Amino acid sequence: MAGKKKVIVIGAGYGGLASAVLLAHKGFAVTLIEKNAVPGGRARLWEEKGYRFDMGPSWYLMPEAFDRFFDLIGKKREDYLPLDRLDPYYRVFFSKDEFVDIGPDMKKTKKTFASFEKGGDEKLVKYLENCRIKYDTAVGEFLYRDYSSVLDFMNPTLLLKGTKLSVFESLDSLVSKYFTDHRAKKILEYAMVFLGNSPYNAPAMYSMMSHLDLDLGVFFPRNGMWGIVEALMELCREYGVEVKLGEPVRSIEMHGKDARAVVTDKGRYEADIVLANADYAHAETDLLPDAACGLDEGYWKKKTYAPSMFIMYLGVKKRLKRLAHHTLYFAADWDHHFRQIFDDPAWPDQPSYYVSVTSKTQPDVAPKGCENVFVLVPVACNLDDNDAQRAAYADKMIAHLETLAGENIRDHIEVKRIFSGRDFTADYNARYNTALGLSHTFDQTAVFRPPRRSKKVKNLFYAGHYTHPGVGVPMVFIAAELAAKVIAGER
Repeated sequence: MAGKKKVIVIGAGYGGLASAVLLAHKGFAVTLIEKNAVPGGRARLWEEKGYRFDMGPSWYLMPEAFDRFFDLIGKKREDYLPLDRLDPYYRVFFSKDEFVDIGPDMKKTKKTFASFEKGGDEKLVKYLENCRIKYDTAVGEFLYRDYSSVLDFMNPTLLLKGTKLSVFESLDSLVSKYFTDHRAKKILEYAMVFLGNSPYNAPAMYSMMSHLDLDLGVFFPRNGMWGIVEALMELCREYGVEVKLGEPVRSIEMHGKDARAVVTDKGRYEADIVLANADYAHAETDLLPDAACGLDEGYWKKKTYAPSMFIMYLGVKKRLKRLAHHTLYFAADWDHHFRQIFDDPAWPDQPSYYVSVTSKTQPDVAPKGCENVFVLVPVACNLDDNDAQRAAYADKMIAHLETLAGENIRDHIEVKRIFSGRDFTADYNARYNTALGLSHTFDQTAVFRPPRRSKKVKNLFYAGHYTHPGVGVPMVFIAAELAAKVIAGER
């Protein structure tokens, strides 16, 4: 490693791992430091009594983003990360008695939409064509660009192409031009909550999410989302990345306007370059000296944050016939849930929620005849998250899940863990207990997201979901590519 520039990467989530691999491939000497005892960040694995749970991300969408990452280092994705296409992609419940499956057979999907409203199948075809245009425009012109100032947008070609993205229109407004039935609209809008927003505030450009699942398909890694961490760790070993686990970073040591070293509980690591994949607000306000902080508390207080999450990991000693690998429940009045997240923060009393049961497609993640059940309820940030509240809400959600499953669950639970707002802060230093960082509002998109380069520290850079292009596993991989290129001085 003699003569190589030293890069210290803080945080071994997907973004930190991917950045470390790309930088090592480019010839840097990379040390990756992680506060937790295992890598993966929000994508950690938890195991108990023969049950395996992906703790955070559970959807594998936009496969081309992953393939592109492996192409950048001259590798084949399938050699490290084999995939299976899900069928169905997901099951959607509108009540305990009504559900539909969305899968790879587009004829069946169109028939489902035709059952919602007259001409629903033809409307879906037209809507998805609009989504494809937005997706192709975003990928071709915006997602893989680094933005340092609003001037980067001030070019006629970009501005003209940007009009195709409908950034000044809300997603719900766009969808409502095609559909009136609440079921069709919910299927086409549900992904917004996983991008930290509601369909009423999210720019219509995010309709491209429907292209990702309905057109490109929903896949799943053979070893779960943890399989992505395993693949990245293998690449780290191949490229000589030094990985330090269980070392919380305490400070970034400065010398003038340069970051000189990263200091942890266990040591001091000198650096030519520092790349922070930790929570952006935490890195700026807690790790840097006040004089080096470019985005202070006042900046972060003004931002719109994505929801937190109430998550249950349940090991259930029986098979649950009515639940799929991905299952979504949409409450009749889902507007009420969005208001309780974004407008009048409260524990949702009539929540829409998501359930993942990966044992449906990967039997080895649970003992024979059992299911690993992951329940996720989007909730507002900074709710009172005490033990009594968590226990009461868990009981409420298990009761509702039993109505969807159509059978008793609670008497068969042998593993149970709750993870919610306070845990996101304790484990990931998440500001205001958010699970996802900054929401994708218009004024927090592209150039309006926190910058990739520190405003005050010459050799400090940022990766991860706070930076452009934002929230979501594929977006984090793109952010890693952009960070590595900026550090390497590439366009």
